[in-house]
Amino acid sequence: MMDAGVPIERPVSGIAMGLILEGDDFAVLSDILGDEDHLGDMDFKVAGSEKGITSLQMDIKVAGITQEIMKTALEQAKGGRAHILGEMNKALTGARTEVSKHAPRIETMQIDKSKIRDVIGTGGKVIREIVAETGAKVDIDDEGVIKISSSNADEIEAARKWIEGIVEEAEVGKIYNGKVVNIVDFGAFVNFMGGKDGLVHVSEMKNERVEKPTDVVSEGQEVKVKVLEIDQRGKVRLSMRVVDQETGEELEDTRPPREPREGGGGRGGDRRGGRGGPRRDRDGGGNKDGGGEAHVPDFLKD
Repeated sequence: MMDAGVPIERPVSGIAMGLILEGDDFAVLSDILGDEDHLGDMDFKVAGSEKGITSLQMDIKVAGITQEIMKTALEQAKGGRAHILGEMNKALTGARTEVSKHAPRIETMQIDKSKIRDVIGTGGKVIREIVAETGAKVDIDDEGVIKISSSNADEIEAARKWIEGIVEEAEVGKIYNGKVVNIVDFGAFVNFMGGKDGLVHVSEMKNERVEKPTDVVSEGQEVKVKVLEIDQRGKVRLSMRVVDQETGEELEDTRPPREPREGGGGRGGDRRGGRGGPRRDRDGGGNKDGGGEAHVPDFLKD
């Protein structure tokens, strides 16, 4: 327990005492093994620290024992416990200040209820992947309380970071580690933060011109990306060219901004006069003979 980092006040040792009883004669045996336990008349376990006894447990096969037998057994057990404590102190005198990374442990974390389905995934796909990849056991309840258990601290940490990546919201301007999951003609989709995908357009892979995304990345490749934009639909636009792919540090954007097109985006000037002369006068356009009142009903003329 001390080696595992359990904060006990002081070391505790224990020993088992046996008894061979023949009439009025008896012999107390220290640290009994299987044969003595099986053939003897008593199994008396004594545990304690240098300050005294902490627990006792006895099984006997005879009708009872005398005060003399009990006194002898306790004195003999005290000497045995002291010897064992001395050997223990040679290796470790107190509890370690940190829990051993190999000690079984459970860590809990709380997430928003709306994120529960994201952690579980369709048909449990995401949570099964977390367990398979990290080796930790993950349980989640309806209130969003997640329990992560393992005998390896690194496995718990890996599972915790994975889950945090799923429930965390991406931030514009922040740099993340990601993995290329799909390559298309116009760029590559990168999975980052555990459960989010974003697009690195081919123009955001390098400062120089890139003909094909496969010239720069391949599926499964680990990359570092910066979040450029998140639109109203939640789609994420990423960039690789402004991040040092070795160190993960942000680089200065040396690419000059695009100049606006001349003409302000118009298509051929004023459209109103471009289709065969002036528009027909709506006030008098209904009279083929040039009159302006032909279209007025008779009951309105007077």
